[in-house]
Amino acid sequence: MDTLVAALRTLLPHDSVITDPVRLRTYECDGLTYHRATPGVVVLPGTAEQVARVVRLCNDFGVPFVARGAGTGLSGGALPREDGVLIVTSKMRSILEIDLDNRRAVVEPGVTNLAITEAVRDRGYYYAPDPSSQQVCSIGGNVAENSGGAHCLKYGFTVNHVEACEIVTPDGDLVTLDRMDPGYDLLGAFVGSEGTLGIATKVTVRLCRAPEAVTTVLAAFESIEQGGQAVSAIIGAGIVPAAIEMMDALAIEAAEAAVACAYPEGAGAVLIVELDGPAAEVDRQFARLREICSGAFELRVAADAGERAAIWKGRKSAFAAVGRISPAYIVQDGVVPRTSLPTVLAAIDRLSLEHHIRVANVFHAGDGNLHPLVLFDDGEPGAGERAEVVSGAILDLCIEHGGSITGEHGVGVDKSRYMTKMFSADDLDTMQLVRCAFDPQGLSNPGKVFPTPRLCGEVPGVRKGVHPLVEQGKAEQF
Repeated sequence: MDTLVAALRTLLPHDSVITDPVRLRTYECDGLTYHRATPGVVVLPGTAEQVARVVRLCNDFGVPFVARGAGTGLSGGALPREDGVLIVTSKMRSILEIDLDNRRAVVEPGVTNLAITEAVRDRGYYYAPDPSSQQVCSIGGNVAENSGGAHCLKYGFTVNHVEACEIVTPDGDLVTLDRMDPGYDLLGAFVGSEGTLGIATKVTVRLCRAPEAVTTVLAAFESIEQGGQAVSAIIGAGIVPAAIEMMDALAIEAAEAAVACAYPEGAGAVLIVELDGPAAEVDRQFARLREICSGAFELRVAADAGERAAIWKGRKSAFAAVGRISPAYIVQDGVVPRTSLPTVLAAIDRLSLEHHIRVANVFHAGDGNLHPLVLFDDGEPGAGERAEVVSGAILDLCIEHGGSITGEHGVGVDKSRYMTKMFSADDLDTMQLVRCAFDPQGLSNPGKVFPTPRLCGEVPGVRKGVHPLVEQGKAEQF
């Protein structure tokens, strides 16, 4: 490692190579603090070419590398390697171009999600994907995890809003993947690949025109079952809101303790519904929504942007807020069909009672993306193990009901062991054909996503050393 560090110092400014043990611990985990590892060395490149040089050096030494953005991920996707290099892109935070004629912006990977909207809001545009951490999460990480957010129900995930990516491939080439490239959809494969197929160094994103009208509604129900029934009725009525979010009583308690969001007292669940679009359409949808939510004991409608922000305040702070009511917690990210929500939520409640582990439910109700927050006291012997059991059982429930182990947080290191419950061995080998095509040496974020990562020569149908990306990201072979 000393020889590698010396070589890195020839490529980067002295203060961009971190080896001090205390400073290294800053990077030992992402937002999922349950998994920790101290990186062998951390580098902070300032340009795409510097990223490429570092990756080429890692190849020369046969050393694994992991890319990291703001560190807000929730699956251990940016968990470093003790024997490797952590490449942190936080210095690369320039908005390079805003092209409103073509409704796009070109940004570096360290630019925060919200910064894009702030740069174009006054001109009537915004960037649609909006993770709860949008004030601090970076676009590079959003691309790696295919992040969603509250408004992905209507507007889609990150992959639906990325037009092109300049990337450093796992062997150190600098290429561009574009939505308009002929042949294989390499851009689509790259977005959501969790850092296993390379590192984004420049991202072209699609901008959306601000809607003519927005109506935000908070509906308070006595029980979460009533809220779930309202969600099904809204979708069944043909309404596609920009967002439908739900929080149960425990999540509301946490949000009140953290940010004093002043949600209706005594609510077993609150539903946040946001409608947007042409004014006439929003008015018509709101009239129908009011009928559907007639069982709510309180219905609030935001009168202006300030009241809209107040309604969203509790939901946006929910993940961090549970720290006010629990010393430790695990954030889950399963998906179930909307029709299964009442059954799955009831089963989660039974798991909570059986294992004496509290679970706060916060979720994107419109598309069935659950975010159960499994609360435990890490100072209590056995509590962490019980929380892990409950967390895993929730994922089992999602699979049993035709859902998935992740909706937007990714697989990372945290959920890789559950992949065999969703996919066969042949399925997993086929997926690794893609990984090995991009990363024949197996150095780019190894140990993530797959429960039994293979060397490329061990995957049927792959010859070690074959690489599909040549001449500006075109595919030579696959």
